[in-house]
Amino acid sequence: MNGIAFDTLAAARALREAGFEDRQAEAVIGVVRRAVGADRDSLATKAAFAALRADIYLALWVQGAGLVAAMAVLIAAFKLFG
Repeated sequence: MNGIAFDTLAAARALREAGFEDRQAEAVIGVVRRAVGADRDSLATKAAFAALRADIYLALWVQGAGLVAAMAVLIAAFKLFG
């Protein structure tokens, strides 16, 4: 995890001491955790990038196969007509 270390328990205590209700403190802590990347939700972006990377590799393989096929057709044409 690349997130910043964040002590959620201490933060929740500080918010409660400042007058926040439990639900409010939990909501604020959740927002802060997502903002600093200390939540597992940040793993979703890693998965999205992995899927994107896989799509790019697939596209490159398809283009490479198309290039090889085009070269094979050109070579066959030169042998046939050349």
